[in-house]
Amino acid sequence: MAAVQRRSAEAQTVGAQGRQGGSRFFFLIIVFMFWFSSYIYVPVLSPYVEHLGASYVMVGAVLGVYGLMQILFRLPIGIGSDVLNRRRPFIYLGLIASGASCLLFLAGADPGWALAARAVSGIAASAWVVYSVMFAGYFPKEDAGRAMGMLQFTTVIAQLASMMISGYIAEHWGWNAPFVIGGVVAAAALLLALRLPEQRQDKRENAIQLKDLAEVIKEPLLVKVSLLSVLAHCVLFITMFGYTPNQALAIGAGKESLGWLTLAFMLPHAAATLYGSRWFGRLLGDRGTLLLGFAGSALFTLLIPSMPTLAALCATQVGNGFMQGLIFPLLLGKSVSGVAPFKRATAMGFYQAVYAIGMSGGPFVAGWMSSAYGLKGGFWLGGIAALLAALLSWVWIREAGRTGGRAPKIGAET
Repeated sequence: MAAVQRRSAEAQTVGAQGRQGGSRFFFLIIVFMFWFSSYIYVPVLSPYVEHLGASYVMVGAVLGVYGLMQILFRLPIGIGSDVLNRRRPFIYLGLIASGASCLLFLAGADPGWALAARAVSGIAASAWVVYSVMFAGYFPKEDAGRAMGMLQFTTVIAQLASMMISGYIAEHWGWNAPFVIGGVVAAAALLLALRLPEQRQDKRENAIQLKDLAEVIKEPLLVKVSLLSVLAHCVLFITMFGYTPNQALAIGAGKESLGWLTLAFMLPHAAATLYGSRWFGRLLGDRGTLLLGFAGSALFTLLIPSMPTLAALCATQVGNGFMQGLIFPLLLGKSVSGVAPFKRATAMGFYQAVYAIGMSGGPFVAGWMSSAYGLKGGFWLGGIAALLAALLSWVWIREAGRTGGRAPKIGAET
């Protein structure tokens, strides 16, 4: 009798794991489509806004408003999801906003429409906090690092696939074609998302309190990794997601060639996300991995404006993509380590809202510096930000180890 019960329990466990595996795969498809629709126009965005007659300052505003909206919306969305104990409505919000932003890009040829469209895309990206937490809910707590690794890898692949074809589409079908395709993909993803089952946390004896939320955002490790992520995203949105395509066009590359620039960055970025962070983490530890990633990113960012050919520029993107791929998984994994499940959306919302400062402020200030000193001024800013982050990583991670607050190693990529 005991043997029969044991076999029955094992069968139920296998069945539950199979259902979870199916849910994970289905969710990752939606994640892929979400980021595909959001990033298909990113390589041509700054050249497109410049094509509309905008100055570098206006280009910086269009690039920066994306992060600004996330500063405003990410934490409220995270808190709202935790308080309501619901995930699906915020998944829908992200997809609807992503599709709407593509439509706004098509609304007119004035740079103001591009500013409004990018603002709405920032609202879409704000919902990512719930995507992250919902996917983590498909795994046991001890597998949070693995879950974030799978999610980040899917994100990188979606970005790579969409950004690779962006320049080709714009070259052959016109500036508006990437926006049309992005809107269609977002609509298709929304239809799929309607089939997602709601994911709720177990009821607690007491409802979540404001003091619980305050405790989350005062967590020292969360604050430190959030500030490091500000600098990391500052570099990313100044370079590959910002002004590197302008630099390529300035040295004579065509729009179609931007795909090679994207490939040069995203392939090593994906490889570092999937394998590099884990391998270097074992070899160098958290502190050493962050130091290497930020210092290497500073070097390759500072080299960008001195590259005379597209091939040389792509070489800097290979290095920058890999180095940044070492950084993001480690920071994202640490942001939710040690946080109770019912407060994870709030912690993730805080982390993502804070790092959005880098997404907003980095390209905006870089736009001003580019107007004053040429494109090289913006890349100088990115290099300085990366060097500062390397220094802070050295100090902060060492302090965490000395005080006994050492975070667990993240053995997977995010």
